[in-house]
Amino acid sequence: MQVKAHKIHDKEIAEIISDEIILKTKDDALDLMGNLYYQGFEKIILYERNISPSFFDLKNGIAGEILQKFSNYRMQLAIVGDFEKYTSRALKDFIYECNNGRLVNFVGSVSTAID
Repeated sequence: MQVKAHKIHDKEIAEIISDEIILKTKDDALDLMGNLYYQGFEKIILYERNISPSFFDLKNGIAGEILQKFSNYRMQLAIVGDFEKYTSRALKDFIYECNNGRLVNFVGSVSTAID
């Protein structure tokens, strides 16, 4: 796992670059946030490919558990990917609601995530 740093308006943003799945459980989210916060990062950019596919099946509750940790610790997260491929109405609604908030956003590109 590599961390590419971006600095925008005095805010440190960590872009996670990896070929592996980084987030599988809420404990993985806590570990990631803790490690990055310790390094001075306030926001995280993570790619869809680095999140367990089970995250995108809302029936199992994993997405809620993971995103609740980001909310509890007020760590902003942008997930970069192609979310049009998902057909679940519930997931589309979930993404829509997240994108109307301030802590978690599902975006199509890193440049959008940084903005």
